[in-house]
Amino acid sequence: MEPALREHAGTVRELASRWLDSMLSDPGVRAAGGDVVCSPTGLWLALAAVATGAEGDTAEELADLVGVAWRESAPVVTAVARELADTEALAVATGVWSAMPLDAGFRAALPDLGFGSLGDRPALDAWVARATDGLIDRIPVVVDASTRVVLVTALALRARWRTQFAAAETHDAQFRAADGTRGPVPTMRREVPAGDVWTIAGRDGEVTVVELPCVGEQSARVRFALGPEQAPPASVITAAWAPRDTGKAYAGEDVELRLPRFELRTRLDVLPHLRDLGVTLAGTDAADFRGMTDEPVRIDAVVQESLLRIAEEGVEAASVTATSMTLASFRSRPTRRVSFDRPFACVVMDASGYVPLFAAYQATRPAYRG
Repeated sequence: MEPALREHAGTVRELASRWLDSMLSDPGVRAAGGDVVCSPTGLWLALAAVATGAEGDTAEELADLVGVAWRESAPVVTAVARELADTEALAVATGVWSAMPLDAGFRAALPDLGFGSLGDRPALDAWVARATDGLIDRIPVVVDASTRVVLVTALALRARWRTQFAAAETHDAQFRAADGTRGPVPTMRREVPAGDVWTIAGRDGEVTVVELPCVGEQSARVRFALGPEQAPPASVITAAWAPRDTGKAYAGEDVELRLPRFELRTRLDVLPHLRDLGVTLAGTDAADFRGMTDEPVRIDAVVQESLLRIAEEGVEAASVTATSMTLASFRSRPTRRVSFDRPFACVVMDASGYVPLFAAYQATRPAYRG
C-alpha cells in the first residue's frame, strides 16, 4: 500500500463506519427495503477536497470527520487519489465548476482537479458520463441560478473476475429477503479457494467473508459478507471492509460459492448525514470557505449516486459525489458451501485491501438489469 493510503485508510474506514447509522436509516434506503450502495472513498475525497478551501471552525469540523483540512491538506488529497488510481481498472477524477472566481492558491494546490464554468451544464453531465465510463450519465445534484460552485468526485470500476462464473451454472435459487419474503433469483455457482474465505468475530456473531479477486496484479478485491440470522446490516458491512488480518482463516478445503447476480443503485442526500456526524457549520451562513473564494458561500447540498453490478464476468461499480455551494447571506470440492441466499453485504476494496471504495447491502430479492 502506498504511503498516503497507508496513513489515511483507517480514516476512510472510520468515516464509513460513522456514516453507516445515518445512511441505513435514510428514508430512501428504508423505502428500498434496506438495499443500499455507496462509496465511502468517494465521500472522503469530496469532503477532503472541499476542506482544502475551508477555514476556522468550518475546517475544524471537517478535519474531525475526514482527518484533513486547510490548504496543507491538498497534497494529501492529491496523493490519495493518485494512489487509488493505481488499482487496476479503477478511474478516479475530481472536477470543480464555478460561477465565481476561485482563489488562485486553491486552484494551484489541487493540480489534478479539472476546473470549468458552471454555465455549461451539458458539459458537466458529459464529464460525469466520461468519468464513470457511462455508468452514471449526469450529475446527481440540482444546479440552478443560485448555485455558485459544484465540486464533483467520480470513481468508476469495470473489472473481470480472475476466475469467472460459468453462465451455464447460473440457475434460479430461493432468496429470503430481510422482510421474510422468499422468491427465486438467478444464482451463480463456482468453487472458491479456501484461502479466499475467512471469518470475522463481532458482537452480533461470526461473519463469513468471501473475497473474489479481479484480473491484474494490482486489482480490486471484491468481498461478500454473510452474517448470522438477524444480524444488523452495519455489523455485516463493517466486517466486509475490516482488514483481513483481523479475521480467522478458514481451515477447510475449497468452498462452493452460491452468489446472486445483482444490481444496486442508490442516490443519497448526504448533507443531513453530515450534520449527524458533527459537520454543522459548512451548510449554514456561518460557513467559512475563504480558502476557496472571497465570496461568502456555504454548502447547499451533498448528493452521492452509486451503482454496483455483480455478474458472471465481473464487477461494474461507479459513484459520483457532488457538493454544490451557494451564496451565504453573511459570513462568520467443496466441504463447505457459502450461499448468499439471504441479506448480505458487498464491499469493493482497493488493491491494498484496506480502503473501501464501494459498500453495499442487499436486503431485498436481488435484481440485475445489466
